[in-house]
Amino acid sequence: MTDKISRADESISSGPSIPIHEPHSLPAAPPGKGIWANLQFIRLFIAYALAAFGDWFDALAIQVMVAYRWGADPLIIALIPVCMAVPGILFGSVAGALADRLHKVRIMLLCDGITVALTLGILLAPSPAWLLPLLALRAMMSVFHVPAQQALTRQVVAEEQLFQASSMNGFVNQCAKVAGPLLGAVVLAFFSPQICILINACARLLSGAVLWPLRHFVEKKEEVMTSEDTGQDRKTSESFFMQWQQGWGYLHRNRTVRNTVIFGCFGLMAILMVDYQFTTLFREIKPGNESLLGGLASSIGGGAIIIILLLNRLPRIGYGWGLGGGYLLIGAGIAALGWIEPNTSGIWIIVLGIWIGLGNGLFMVTMNYVLQKETPPDYVGRVFGIQNSLFSIVLVAAPLAGGAIIRSNGPSPTFQLIGLVTLAIGLAGILLQRMLWAGRSSSTVDKKEEPATQVVL
Repeated sequence: MTDKISRADESISSGPSIPIHEPHSLPAAPPGKGIWANLQFIRLFIAYALAAFGDWFDALAIQVMVAYRWGADPLIIALIPVCMAVPGILFGSVAGALADRLHKVRIMLLCDGITVALTLGILLAPSPAWLLPLLALRAMMSVFHVPAQQALTRQVVAEEQLFQASSMNGFVNQCAKVAGPLLGAVVLAFFSPQICILINACARLLSGAVLWPLRHFVEKKEEVMTSEDTGQDRKTSESFFMQWQQGWGYLHRNRTVRNTVIFGCFGLMAILMVDYQFTTLFREIKPGNESLLGGLASSIGGGAIIIILLLNRLPRIGYGWGLGGGYLLIGAGIAALGWIEPNTSGIWIIVLGIWIGLGNGLFMVTMNYVLQKETPPDYVGRVFGIQNSLFSIVLVAAPLAGGAIIRSNGPSPTFQLIGLVTLAIGLAGILLQRMLWAGRSSSTVDKKEEPATQVVL
């Protein structure tokens, strides 16, 4: 889902802002060229696109194989997202520390290779008893892959084009969410789920092949020292445990990054309470129309694509408007779905899906940019790893809480309630943006030189 902070007195909002459209030179690119002249980013982007499209082919096939071909119990089906979330809880912050300590491209190549092997294992799995551990192990590879990719993006992309890079990553991810299931459904209509799983294995193999020329990429080392590690040797001589501690310490000291992660957790908690319950809602209000779920999912992805394209045309956007505004749009859409009645036209569900997608794309792009822009290169992997751990906890807890609320109150009232809560979180982000994202705490990170465009309280 990714461009630069301007001076505080040039901001159009009360918080820091993200210039979205500026021509700048890039690493390994001729001066004055755009981001697409950066061959290192192009390779990273293509590898990410291949992995994203492959994963959506795979996700659909696994659901079909478990639910329809094996006729698995609903409890087994419910364990699938849990198995895929637990590795993030256990290893997210560890993976982030490793991404900052080790060579990022080689981590990604290793993860791609192991993912191919595990995907072939899933292809041959005879029962859920074999499938669930393989899914958990493969999810663990993604836990290590994502922080390395985010940290590498921070290395190969010029600071003023981080937002554009995040935007393009978000764009391809949303395209994968829309096109992956549709193309996967076409493949399933003519072939077996195993073919879709095989496509994912091939996509990951190609992803590794695209990254292979970057295996000797020389990473930039930035002299970043906190008050706790001043006087110590550089990170090459620091222990892994010390670097892991420093990641949590940095998150604690940097108010902008800390508030962004906490704000994301609160909003995500509200959204995920109903994210897995759309089928429950539609079963009540539109019992004879099973295609609505697919239409809603596609319209959400389409809305995200629209907002990502629009973001690259705007002069800038404030942190509060991007993060809070995203949740405000999502909450309004979810609440409106709760007021849908059986005689309401299905076109309104598509419209609300687009509305939710606009908020989703706005929030995701802004959040990824904030975490990359406000974090020094040596800490990006650890910050994204910690975020992955916290979000994985939310991913497990929120659906269970949402299911309990729906069981006691019913789907429509629950959607109304959760939607209004999410809307309130977004509104609070907009109103309190000066307090949450106005700048950095003076004790965050000390650098030898501060960029002229740095926003500081």
